[in-house]
Amino acid sequence: MSAPVMTALPETPPRPRDGAVVSIARWSATHRWTVIALWLVGVLLAVLVGSLTGTRTLTGAESGSGESGRADVVLDGAGFPDPPVEQVLVQTRDGSPIGPEGTSAANAVAAAVRSLDEVASVGDPVPSADGTSLLVPVTLQVGDRTGAAADDAAADAVGPVLDAVAGVQADHPDVLVAESGGSSIDTVVGNQLDEDFRRAELLTLPVTLVVLLVAFGALLAAGVPVLLGITAVGGALGLVSLVSQLRPVDESTSSVVLLIGMAVGVDYALFYVRRAREERRHGASTERAVELAAATSGRAVLTSGIAVAVAMAGMSLAGNAVFTSFATGTILVVAVSVLGSLTVLPATLALLGRGIERPRLPLLGRLVGRTDDSRVWGAVVRRVVARPGLSLALGTGVLLAVAAPAVGMHTAMPGLESLSRDSEVLRTYDAIAAAYPQEGSTDQVVLWRTDGGPLDVPAVRAAAAALTSRLPDPAATDGVEVNPAGTVARLAIGGTADAGSADAVAALAELREDLVPATVGTLPGVTAAVTGDTAGSLDFGDTMSQRLPLVIGFVLALTIIVLTVAFRSLAVALIAAALTLLSVGAAYGVLVLVFQSTWAEGLLGFTSTGAIVSWLPLFLFVVLFGLSMDYHVFVVSRVREAVRAGIPMQLAITRGVSRSAGVVTSAAVVMVAVFSIFATLSLLQFKQLGVGLAVAVLIDATLVRGVLLPATMALLGDRTWWLPRWLHRLPAGSH
Repeated sequence: MSAPVMTALPETPPRPRDGAVVSIARWSATHRWTVIALWLVGVLLAVLVGSLTGTRTLTGAESGSGESGRADVVLDGAGFPDPPVEQVLVQTRDGSPIGPEGTSAANAVAAAVRSLDEVASVGDPVPSADGTSLLVPVTLQVGDRTGAAADDAAADAVGPVLDAVAGVQADHPDVLVAESGGSSIDTVVGNQLDEDFRRAELLTLPVTLVVLLVAFGALLAAGVPVLLGITAVGGALGLVSLVSQLRPVDESTSSVVLLIGMAVGVDYALFYVRRAREERRHGASTERAVELAAATSGRAVLTSGIAVAVAMAGMSLAGNAVFTSFATGTILVVAVSVLGSLTVLPATLALLGRGIERPRLPLLGRLVGRTDDSRVWGAVVRRVVARPGLSLALGTGVLLAVAAPAVGMHTAMPGLESLSRDSEVLRTYDAIAAAYPQEGSTDQVVLWRTDGGPLDVPAVRAAAAALTSRLPDPAATDGVEVNPAGTVARLAIGGTADAGSADAVAALAELREDLVPATVGTLPGVTAAVTGDTAGSLDFGDTMSQRLPLVIGFVLALTIIVLTVAFRSLAVALIAAALTLLSVGAAYGVLVLVFQSTWAEGLLGFTSTGAIVSWLPLFLFVVLFGLSMDYHVFVVSRVREAVRAGIPMQLAITRGVSRSAGVVTSAAVVMVAVFSIFATLSLLQFKQLGVGLAVAVLIDATLVRGVLLPATMALLGDRTWWLPRWLHRLPAGSH
């Protein structure tokens, strides 16, 4: 058989037709100094205004979900006098009776802290049952503040108390003198978080720059994406501060904005810069290279940005104010990144011209960017396209096998047991729990009138007495308490089981389903709700589980619509949805394998709780679905571009994947490197987040986009661009 005759294939697309993206890029390149100045002024203005207005953050009560969340909000504004109490433990080091030295130390603690302005009162030392310990309760001074204001005052007050206790310990070295409590633990956790995020922020930029230096081989080419990412994040954070004046945001929103902003900002600039360099290497002038990059990568960036924003919007359906604030922050940073990619990026490329190739790095500068195609991925894709059915079956089988453990996923909110014991405050908490066995979780029944008016206090007390009489242990409560305004009542019920345990969950269910409805729930015009540690964790997990199908459906539906319009192909959109679901499922499976078992504890430095953090599955799905659209849109755009240039479908797939492989791989390496930094942080939830994101991006950029996507497109052939007749009236897509 004679070899087929190969005709010359076009290397570069024809001059792009004018469209909004190309017109904006052309104008930006022509008015480069104006655009760059406007961008810098806009970013600086957003940062300045955001700094002046500050960021309104959610209170702990506003972050809850379900029934307990509603009760927490009511309690937060009820004005109950709940002064924070710290506990100072005095204990013998060898387990012997406390003796005179311990008594002297306890008295010294009382004298030292009583003189502090930050202390309201000091209680009498409480001996442990075995006589080896004394516990000195110290009530912090918060004045008449309540809710979040009281928490802030307690955070300021606890420092001097810790210092005073440390001084007593220095004077009594033969016994242990240490402090723990809600305020000191919050301070430790807050400091731990701040330290973690500072380390993550410090590592993110150099790691990203190193990866881009390897990808481009030139300092300016690597620096432009980093600068776009930094300025996009800065501008978005300023906008988040402004938006928070209307609706408070969670304090972690800034970290999420940094994570997503650097990922998409660097990705978009990487796609754009790489394409402009490619066109210039083919002989295009700087101006035409910018236009060609806008017509191809620029349009892909716009489509991807819309798809990512749609995915992030899904978090607003999670039924929790924290996720709503995440949605706000991520949508803003994606929008700013897209705006910068379509305006200031072409202006910067036009300004730098061929200077963007300088200064070139020794060796790397000569090796990088000499060819359009990736030899490795080209060889892989040629084999995939030659046997697409087998490739698709094997790849899908691998991902399904990796995803299989996700069937056994168990979710829960991490408690104090998940925190590092490097802090003395947390070690003291453990010592207090051992010496003074915990009474267990406390449930609070909260009552308030639906119309906000005053309660009928005698009726409330009678109903609360009826509830108390039906408790397994009527002595577990001290009776109902009414706030000073007479509008809210609460009944605290102590249990014998640890918060979140099976026994605590069973007691909560009986309280909610039987006892409350039959007693205080019968009061006319009164709302009754149960809150507490067990209730809060359970309600949050239930809300995430209930809302996950809604979020998945919303994100899938809108993403399919966006991609169908962009590519005028329903098949392309359905392929994207199916393949991304596979990569998300694989990420879930890896999380279960790593964190619900103990084999990786030493490797990653954590103690397994046997569960995945409750908010992680929903958050991971939304973020991964959004970020994977970057790769899908970019790869399919290159394939579609080759098809429109007259290249046969099979060869178009090979060329499109191999020519996009370099930039997709570079973008993925940046993301995996940044996400892996989060896996090194001390808090368990961030370790899980980092591992989940890094694994999913790695799978998506390699097995999914390098094997499954080309295999599926090869099997479908020209049907890849299938669009039902009833959709032919859709507007012309951008690809």
